[in-house]
Amino acid sequence: MSLTTVEARIKRHRRVRKTVIGTADRPRLCVYRSNRHIFAQLIDDATGKIILGASDIGLKGASGKKKTEQAKEVGKHLAEQAKTKKIGKVVFDRGGRLYHGRVKALAEGAREGGLTF
Repeated sequence: MSLTTVEARIKRHRRVRKTVIGTADRPRLCVYRSNRHIFAQLIDDATGKIILGASDIGLKGASGKKKTEQAKEVGKHLAEQAKTKKIGKVVFDRGGRLYHGRVKALAEGAREGGLTF
């Protein structure tokens, strides 16, 4: 019996989440990609709290661009917010998706903004 695309992604995500754990000094950068939008959060798994969040919804300078360009802007915006909270290192959680396209663009934008992972 073969898995559907969604089931395979969830299985990959669960497998990766066994090893990717965010802490207060090095939170987890979690990426969620829907068909229309992209969301990113910095999460402290030790306390179970979301430190920061960013998305392309309502982001200045992101409207009217391609989705990959919007994702890069979200990454840069999240990195700027992280700098204000004195966060420089993160653990990247791609959410079971391939490191390709919008997920890769968000990661590159975060790196350009100053985050290291």
